[in-house]
Parts: sequence; structure tokens; C-alpha cells
Amino acid sequence: MKPLLRLASWISDLRLAIGLLLVIAVASGIGTAIPQKESDAFYHQLYDGQPWLGLVKGDGVLALQLDHIYSSSWFLALLAWLALSLLLCSWRRQWPALQNAMRWVDYQSPRQLSKLSVAETVASQRPAASLMQLEGMLKAQGWQIQSHPGRLAARKGLLGRVGPMLVHAGMVVLMLGAAWGSLAGQRSEQFLAPGRTLDLLNSRGQSQLVVALDGFSVQRDPAGRPEQFTSQLRLLDGESGPELKQAEISVNHPLRFKGITLYQADWSLAAITLQLGKSPLLQLPLQPFPQLGEQIWGLVLPTRPDGSEPVLLSLNNEAGPVDVYGADGQLLGQLVPGGPATEIKGLPIRVASVLPASGILLKKDPGVPLVYAGFAIALAGGGLSLVATRQLWAIGEGEGESGRLHVAGLCNRDLPSFAQELPQLLGQL
Repeated sequence: MKPLLRLASWISDLRLAIGLLLVIAVASGIGTAIPQKESDAFYHQLYDGQPWLGLVKGDGVLALQLDHIYSSSWFLALLAWLALSLLLCSWRRQWPALQNAMRWVDYQSPRQLSKLSVAETVASQRPAASLMQLEGMLKAQGWQIQSHPGRLAARKGLLGRVGPMLVHAGMVVLMLGAAWGSLAGQRSEQFLAPGRTLDLLNSRGQSQLVVALDGFSVQRDPAGRPEQFTSQLRLLDGESGPELKQAEISVNHPLRFKGITLYQADWSLAAITLQLGKSPLLQLPLQPFPQLGEQIWGLVLPTRPDGSEPVLLSLNNEAGPVDVYGADGQLLGQLVPGGPATEIKGLPIRVASVLPASGILLKKDPGVPLVYAGFAIALAGGGLSLVATRQLWAIGEGEGESGRLHVAGLCNRDLPSFAQELPQLLGQL
């Protein structure tokens, strides 16, 4: 039994809890520095040539589970360790402190009161009457009273003893919510073109919700920089089911529906509609070209029936212009969406339109209610912890000229203030 008690004492040690908090904070910082939940190839490409902090390459990032820190086994183990430490601390320290505070202590002699932190003695010709008057004044101020012949005990602010336990409980609930969200939550970012739908599947592979994008627009400033993205969505109960909800989402204005949150996260260019000579309109997919710069899309287009003499069409927004480059990298011309055709290498090319795509981030986090509840509990506990627990005892002694009223008290917070209030209280008798 003693080894278990020593282990419990070590686990519930305040220094250990602070150390765990620091380790968790550092791990969380690493999680913000390293992109999370990307493909293995992404980390090899990012860190093999230039290791993270000069030490960790792609294989190291994957082996240490730094690609998914918040759901990694070692991070969840740290959370469990901290939760156990807080629970044991509450059980070994806070609960006994609350029990002791709830017990009435009956001091029966003035000598006992003189040893307390704050003690006063005043002359009183009628100590019994002074005790009754003091009792009435304390009750009016919200004190709990236990009286005996010739003496009384009073206490106030007992809820302050509950505060630390609520803080610990709130942190445990918060960590449970975070762990549950990491293990059971879903996160996916999809690019969706207007007129297309996205089928959300549950864990059994069954359709639970269909997201239809009716429209998407990019609002730009006078310089052409994107300021806001807006998507018009419809939520359907299955591919051919009834419409459940219609909504518009934009950056910082997500849509929440039955535990699923849809964020406007990004934008892209999906396709370009061209007319080559007298051909019908051709809608061709665009692909990103990061080697040409950030947010550059384009396609390689042959200008001859045999596929020879290709040109590169590139653009950085849906309004154009579309730059046309030859195989030697020379700029051959510019095409304006909706404008007239331009002859490129003898082939008239017209850009009818450019189709943008909405980048939608879908998140389902079942742990969010627990996180909010834990935060609320911890916040309430922190507020209650500021409430001072005060205890006061009074003993009447003698009668007439030799009569005395002995008053003393204890306070777990702001003792100097309590020491100033006690003489003021006695001055009202």
C-alpha cells in the first residue's frame, strides 16, 4: 500500500504538473510550426533537403508522429498523465482541505484564540449581549453561525474551497474533449466547382450529407488582391434526397449543421472554357504550376492536330488575362476571358470563361462540447478560487468592569484586509 501512496504522491506533485504543462505547451507549439496531417511525400519534400531545426528530416517527422501531434500516442499519453495528476491532486489535497473547512472548530478558551492569525480583545460590560449583537451583525453579512453558551463560531466564503477542484475538473474535461476530437473527429479540405456536389460519408461508407455548390465568387480590391471568398451552398439528404438547408459561407463565417462545420478556407481555378478556331466550346481542367509562382494555374495546349507545337496557357485569377507562352518560354500573347479570339501560331484561340473553385474545409469534432464545458467549469472554478474563506470565533468572559469579548479569525486570502476589517466590526458593537 505504501508504494502506491508514494506513487500517488509523486504523480500529484505540483512540480510534475507544471512540468507536464510546459511539455504539452512546447508540443503544441511544434504542432503549429510543422504542417499537420499532410501526405508522407509532403514531409519528405519539405524536410529531406532542409531538415526541421537542422536536425529532423522527413523520416524523423513521421517516426516521431510530428505530422499529427495532437492525435499522436505520446501527446495523448501526456494529456492522460496530466489528467491523472490533477485528479490525484484534488483527491489528496483539495478534497481534504474542503472537508476540514466544513468542520466546525469549537474554541472554548481565550488563550486558544490568542494564538490565531488575527486576534482582538475589547472591554464589554455585558459580553453575552455583545455576542448576540455580533451574531446578528455576522448573519446580516452572510456568515454561517454556530453558537454555544458564551461563545460562537462563524465562517464565510466556503465556496472558495471548491474553486481549485472545479479548475482541475474543468481541465480534465477539456483534455477529454480534445482527445476525443483528435481521435474521433474528421477533417477534410475539398475544392468544389460551381454546379458540382460533394458526398460526405460516415464511418460505414454510407452517404450522410451531400453538399452542393450553386455559386462561388471572389471579391477583390482595386489592385486585384482577393479580399473575400463567398460560396452559396445547399445541403441535401443524399444525392436525390430533399433539401435540408441553404446557406452562404465566407471567410470567418462558417456553416454549422448537425455537428459538421463547413469553412470557406481557400479558392482555386478549376477549368477554362476555350474555343479553338471554329470548334465548339471546350471546357478543360486547369492545374497548379508552383514552379511558375504562387497561385498560378494553367494547361499545356497543342496548336496542331498531331499534338505538336504546344503552348502554355497560364493565369493567376478568374478575370485573366491568360498569358500564352511558347515552348521556348517567350510570351506569344494574352487572352482576356470573354474577349475576342487571338491568333496564336496560326490558330485562333478564344477564352470564353474561367471557372473558379471553392476551397471548403469540412470539420466534425465531437469533442467541442466537452472542450467548451471544460473551459466553462475551469473558468467558474477560477472565479470561485478568488473568494476568500474566512473563519471567526468569539468568546465572552466576565461581567461588568472585568467583562471582555475575545474575537479572533483566520483567512486564506488577503489576511491584512481581514485584520483591518475585524476592529471595524468590533467598533460597531
